[in-house]
Amino acid sequence: MRRFLFLLALLFTLAHGGAADAHVRSESHSVWELNGGHVDLVMIIPALEAARLERGRSQPSDAALEAYLAQRVYPLADGRRCALVPPIQALSARAGYRRYDFTFACPTAKKMTIRSGAFFDLVPSHINYAQIQNARTGEFTEQLVTRDRQMLEVAGGEADRLKAAGFPDFVRMGVMHILTGVDHMSFLVGLVLISRRVKDLLFVITGFTLGHSLTLALAVTGVLRPQADHIDALVALTIALIGLENVAVQAQRPGAVAAAFAAALAAMVGLKLAGFGALPALLLLGAGLFGANYLLACGQVRDAARVRLAITVVFGLIHGFGFAAGLLDEPLPPQRLGELLFGFNVGVEMGQLALVGAVAGLAWALGRVRLAPPRPIVVDAAAAGLVGVGAFWFVTRAF
Repeated sequence: MRRFLFLLALLFTLAHGGAADAHVRSESHSVWELNGGHVDLVMIIPALEAARLERGRSQPSDAALEAYLAQRVYPLADGRRCALVPPIQALSARAGYRRYDFTFACPTAKKMTIRSGAFFDLVPSHINYAQIQNARTGEFTEQLVTRDRQMLEVAGGEADRLKAAGFPDFVRMGVMHILTGVDHMSFLVGLVLISRRVKDLLFVITGFTLGHSLTLALAVTGVLRPQADHIDALVALTIALIGLENVAVQAQRPGAVAAAFAAALAAMVGLKLAGFGALPALLLLGAGLFGANYLLACGQVRDAARVRLAITVVFGLIHGFGFAAGLLDEPLPPQRLGELLFGFNVGVEMGQLALVGAVAGLAWALGRVRLAPPRPIVVDAAAAGLVGVGAFWFVTRAF
């Protein structure tokens, strides 16, 4: 029965982490075609988003929606805003959507940038999926536009730098993504702390690598792209779970810890149903079931190393989507995705091995000179810290 609940929870978490409540997610789509100094833009707006201009009471007129978009969505060339060439055309669209065509004339084709700032003033968590094609070179990229990233360089500057980058540059990007990501580093430190033997550490690192390699590739190639803020919250939850596992094992009360964890997530489900919080109720429910069963399993299995291998594969799946967010912030050259993915993944592995090696080496060195406090004290203190910081990040990201 416990295995069944565990699998059910896993399916809930993975299936609904990115897709649950997709019908109420705030999003829009844009298609940009660059042809020298001539730029054509097609904006696809769900009717739900358009109604936000009228506070949901009705649909705005074409003129009102066109004026709103024209002030917030446009290209720039060499730092100067491109001129809008009238008229804006309202195109036919499938039921539930509105579609508009904009044409812009830019004074130059150098250092082209696009700005997509629509709807962020109404819904801060809004996401725009931008497709960008250069008609002269045939290059095609897809980028995510968020409130904190409304400007995208599409020619010159960072865009050209990445196209000219070599394999070592991709590796360096992966290394820096690990060494500058505080949440990913916290999780890796937690893996070291719960591993009492080298074999245990090899199990968890292997599982984590398998998981994040898969979802990194799926996200960057566009096969799966869960909502970024959901993934950020789940990454924080994995950090708290690593700490809670130690608490459950050391206190020898896995049932109580699992019940407390499940109750906390159930309370968040209740708040979501009452209208508070950004995470979908099904995602919270799945995370609660999965986490509670994970804590029960690790607290009752005599050799938890093999259980952790399976669990860290799941954790790796979540972190892989988080790694992908760093790549999706770049104007990715589609013809070099394979090389970029391989190099970035190599860099991620180098970064995590360097971090794990440094932490393990420091612990060994302190032990050799007899300066290290007893391991149970260190692990318990670190576990408490992981629970605290993971829970804080999870709650703040959930609300």
